[in-house]
Amino acid sequence: MAKRILGIDPGSRTTGYGIIEVSDRKVRYIASGCIRTPQGELPTRLGAIYNGIAEIITQYEPGLAAVESVFMAKNAASALKLGQARGAAIAAAVTAALPVVEYAPRAVKRAVVGTGRANKEQVGFMVEMILKLPGKPQADAADALAIALCHVNTAAMSEG
Repeated sequence: MAKRILGIDPGSRTTGYGIIEVSDRKVRYIASGCIRTPQGELPTRLGAIYNGIAEIITQYEPGLAAVESVFMAKNAASALKLGQARGAAIAAAVTAALPVVEYAPRAVKRAVVGTGRANKEQVGFMVEMILKLPGKPQADAADALAIALCHVNTAAMSEG
């Protein structure tokens, strides 16, 4: 049976999303893109993230959401905003009764590229190759697809 996975790369200005489908150990690209929040106050931007993720869930009907966990940002204000963006995305998934799993950035890179120290370009290239995409996805969308692929790889390892 096919299972859809929603990968989410949260950000207070741009939140990437990627949907893949897994069936018989084959992975297929479904959709990806970015939720770009409006200028203005943080609560308004968080509402846009929540509503955007809720709309994507309604449209694509994934069975699970995989979200990148918080990493240590260079400044506390950035880390706090990132945490709030993650919270808005997770709240939308939980409200839709989706299970949510979280993966550290290094785990995502390791699962997709083979090393936890990969850069954004390497992640994007591997996502493009693995999913046989016709072109390079936007960076935040590529990261979200990588998070979904990380879940597939991690789930496969635990099954077998």
